[in-house]
Amino acid sequence: MGILKLSKVSKGFGEGAGRVEVLKGVDLEVREGEFLAILGFSGTGKTTLINLLAGLELPDRGEVNFRGRAVEGPDPKRGVVFQSYSLMPWLTVAGNVGLAVDAVHGGANKAERAALVDRHVKMVGLGHARDRRPAELSGGMRQRVAVARALAMNPEVLLLDEPLSALDALTRANLQDEIERIWEADRKTVVLITNDVDEALILADRIVALNPDGTLGAQFEIGLDRPRDRTAMNHDPAFKRLRGQVTQYLMEVGIAAKAPEMRRLPKVTPLHSLPSAYAEAAKAVTDDRYLQFSQLSKAYPTPKGPLTVVEEFDLTLRKGEFVSLIGHSGCGKSTVLTMAAGLNDISGGAIVLDGKHVTGADPERAVVFQAPSLFPWLTARENVAVGVDRVYPEATQAERQEVVEYYLERVGLADAMNKPAAELSNGMKQRVGIARAFALSPKLLLLDEPFGMLDSLTRWELQEVLMEVWSRTKVTAVCVTHDVDEAILLADRVVMMTNGPHARIGKVMDVDLPRPRSRKALLEHPDYYAYREDLLGFLEEYEHGAHKKEAA
Repeated sequence: MGILKLSKVSKGFGEGAGRVEVLKGVDLEVREGEFLAILGFSGTGKTTLINLLAGLELPDRGEVNFRGRAVEGPDPKRGVVFQSYSLMPWLTVAGNVGLAVDAVHGGANKAERAALVDRHVKMVGLGHARDRRPAELSGGMRQRVAVARALAMNPEVLLLDEPLSALDALTRANLQDEIERIWEADRKTVVLITNDVDEALILADRIVALNPDGTLGAQFEIGLDRPRDRTAMNHDPAFKRLRGQVTQYLMEVGIAAKAPEMRRLPKVTPLHSLPSAYAEAAKAVTDDRYLQFSQLSKAYPTPKGPLTVVEEFDLTLRKGEFVSLIGHSGCGKSTVLTMAAGLNDISGGAIVLDGKHVTGADPERAVVFQAPSLFPWLTARENVAVGVDRVYPEATQAERQEVVEYYLERVGLADAMNKPAAELSNGMKQRVGIARAFALSPKLLLLDEPFGMLDSLTRWELQEVLMEVWSRTKVTAVCVTHDVDEAILLADRVVMMTNGPHARIGKVMDVDLPRPRSRKALLEHPDYYAYREDLLGFLEEYEHGAHKKEAA
């Protein structure tokens, strides 16, 4: 039986020529007690849909019904948890949850209300932190408070608008488990908005895709047994098949066709390139040991003495090799990367690139960060040109412009070269960052979770862009990531790090999959899930702190 129903619902924003139709003719029925996942990407109208279900917005056409009655505004029977947790900073955990209890259970006496607060605080595993204020909590703990506050209103329907998307992978997985446990206990109706295929498969009874044009797409019934263990599902043929179907559908409806014609890269020599005769003579000596991390360590001073974050990090890369660096938050991945970039002093050991010790920043080591650092007042073209003008001093202005435009076209920005960075979306800004890095023709490309802030579809698309451009340059690359699939997709080797402090390399996995790679081909490759299991197993082993042998 349907508890929530949308009938021919359409919603748009703006006026006249500037009006944008976000949702178009959506028909959807949510069954009572169902865990439904709405899967879509940025700009598909997911948040608008959740706002309509919550009564925070009203449709332009069509009708939203809750238990057979038209939704005309908010109602505590439909509780909402947003991506940003909006807690009262001056109140404790218990105080924030108490606001919801008081609003809905005002007729109860003080002891009854206090008991309700305690019950919901403990329900999300925050009994030990009930007297802390939001500033004293991690992002994951704050989101738990938001979930507890919504549950304390005792809603009949829980609406979750990408509540976990801003969290690191481990915290996200733990909260997914928490949400599933709460749902199993109360069997409330839940509608989850997400852009993460695995999250939807782990939590939901049914997945409904929201297409980029605002229409409702394919629906997938998930017949997987509960509870759903991430590692065990990696062996499940039904999970693999369903994961492939959902991913393929989203890729087909979401990723635009690539531009058919692109310019050729001019033959110009960057400042740091070796003369060809010298490079040939040095090849046998340095190519197999092109980048060397030797006994690398990093310690930071603290009031209690030095804190060693990374210790005895030893790794050698071949010229042209792509390595992914993966591990839980705080394991020192980014610390290793910033030392390689020359942006962070080395405490011990050394980094040697092409026979020379790394000291200080240099354009021969290009970095792409999670948040693209662009000059907002400059255009995409001008942002890329800043580095190119320095690195190609002997090239003509026209040749340098060709380099800039070649890489901007390669990352899909042919039509946005002259837009100021301030007017670009996050995904477009990151494309500029990637184009700028490759345009420097670096000896080493360093990527620090470059797609971590992007939705899944944009992330998939930019991974494809990165692989396509890398395959043309074969630049030596190190990519820090927390995404298992990204690590496998991009790399020749995946380097797994133990937990910090005193983090070091725990395991190195060779990825023997054919190139060029695509997400679709990987999902169909017989060895892909074996690599995935190896990585997931390692991360699970270190999930709850230091490895048991180290803790002994």
